[in-house]
This record gives sequence, C-alpha cells and structure tokens, in this order.
Amino acid sequence: MKSILFAILFLFIPKLCFSQTSAIDRKIYLDSTSNETTSENYKYYRIIKDFYSDKDFYLIKDYYKSGVLQMEGTSKTKDANSKEGEFVFYYENGNKKAVTNYLKSRPIGKNSEWYENGNKKLEGEYIENEKTFVGVLKVFQFWNSKNVQTVLDGNGDLEEISEFFFASGKVKNGFKDGNWEGYDKKIGYTFSEIYENQKLFSGVSVDSNKVSRTYKMVEVRPEPKKGYTDFYKHVGKNFRTPDIKGLQGKIIIGFTIDKNGSIIKPKILKSIGYGTDEEAIKVVTTYKDFAPGEIRGIKVSCAFTLPISIQSAN
Repeated sequence: MKSILFAILFLFIPKLCFSQTSAIDRKIYLDSTSNETTSENYKYYRIIKDFYSDKDFYLIKDYYKSGVLQMEGTSKTKDANSKEGEFVFYYENGNKKAVTNYLKSRPIGKNSEWYENGNKKLEGEYIENEKTFVGVLKVFQFWNSKNVQTVLDGNGDLEEISEFFFASGKVKNGFKDGNWEGYDKKIGYTFSEIYENQKLFSGVSVDSNKVSRTYKMVEVRPEPKKGYTDFYKHVGKNFRTPDIKGLQGKIIIGFTIDKNGSIIKPKILKSIGYGTDEEAIKVVTTYKDFAPGEIRGIKVSCAFTLPISIQSAN
C-alpha cells in the first residue's frame, strides 16, 4: 500500500563579479522580464549553483550582460521560484539596490532600498498577506530622488518607482492613505485608487485598449474554483506510483496558471525518476478548475510550485 503526501508552496564602487561555473552548475539566459531566452538576445544571465545535484536549497546568482552581479539569494527550487531568506539586489554600477527577505517566495519582514547613486531610498517592512502576491509594505522612512526625506516615521508623501512601474500618494502610520495614482508599463495600464483605514477602498484601472475595470483588491492570487482541498484531492486520487519496493522521495513540479485559468508550462524541478515525473505532469495538468490571478482587475499569469512527497509502505 502506498500513500502520497503533498503540499503547495506559495517572487559603492563599481565591481565586476565574474561568475565561474562548474560541471554541476547551470547557466541560463534571461530577457528584460526575467524570462528564459537565447544567448543572442539576453539582458541578464543566471548561474544556479549545484544545479545537477539534489539539494534542499540552491544558490542563485543573476548577472548583468556586463558581468556585474545583479541579484543573489537562495531558492528551494532550481528555477528560483521558491525564494527563501535574504536576497540582495544591485545596480549595474555595483551599488546596492535592495535587501529583501523572502518566505515561500514572498517578501516578508525588513526591507531596505537605495538609489543608483548610493543614497538611501526606503526603510520598511513587508507584512504577510495570504491573499496577495507580495504582501503589504509598511513604510517607515522614504527619501525622494533629490535626497529629501518625504516620509518620516511612517507619515508623508511616497513614490513607488521601478523600471516599469510608478505610483504616488500619501502614507499614514506607514500605510497608503487617500488618493493614489500611477501606471504599469509592463502590463500596460494606468490606475487611480482610494485608501481608507490602511486598506484599499476602491480602484479603477484603464488598460492599453482603454478598457476600464473597478476592483477592491490590488492583487488576487489564482486559486481552484472549488478550493485548494479539491485540488489536493485531485492530485492524491489520480497519482499512480510505480510498483517499486521502497520507493520514496519528493517530486517538485512548477507550472503557470495563465490568464484563462489553465495550467501551462509544467516543468519538473526535482525528480525521483521511475516515471513519477510524467505522472506528476499528467495529474497536475488535467486539473481544469483554476480561477486566474488578477492585478488591479486585469487577469495575469502566475507561477506556482507543488511538492509531491511519495512514500511506499512496502
């Protein structure tokens, strides 16, 4: 008799950090959105230490095309989709960009950020929220690009700025308050929001096709329409293990929930062989009842990781 146990895991001075790989490391090329690409069209490249060995944690290092270190941290899976612990991010001039802590690939705890010239940008703390992708950032201190402090002890004017995103508004006791406006170039929308009592009261987004959407939550995670218990039951009921005495171990499968709620791009991140990889892919991809994730009312794709532990009673 065999039993299947499973669970789901729910992100100076200029210096060159020339990466060196060994036979058990892996190098992959990434585009500007951190998706895998070819060696002719990459913006970054990633070194996954000990990729071809079986480990609980993998050291992940991303580099700019110039060879300057862009990010370093550890992941439970080889694709870096299960971030754990402290991650440090750098600008291409070598200056530190951010230090963020992760739990199950979600920011949590103390967060610090800097501008490219080395000036301090932000001090805050991520507060975990199971309903969101990244939790809620409570801001303690913030300095604008002119090195003027505009948020003091959680109160003042705040700007959220990155390569593709901008938002501005006020914070009160560390949380957004009143009217906020901004845009996201990566997804392609503008938005206007109202916050009351540390929570989003209402929001309106307008996409590149001028379609307007109202929303009550900035982020909505994908989830099975009948709940995760139903998804787990599907995996447990339909997974068939090979008849091999003493077979045990953990398979880790990654996949994406697309904008239509379909499971696509299944990929085995940790294998125990004997046909269990193919079985895991078959069982997961035959589940059809996911609701897609959303950001500001716009449906988006989201990556997931599912560990399946197999233990034979023989």
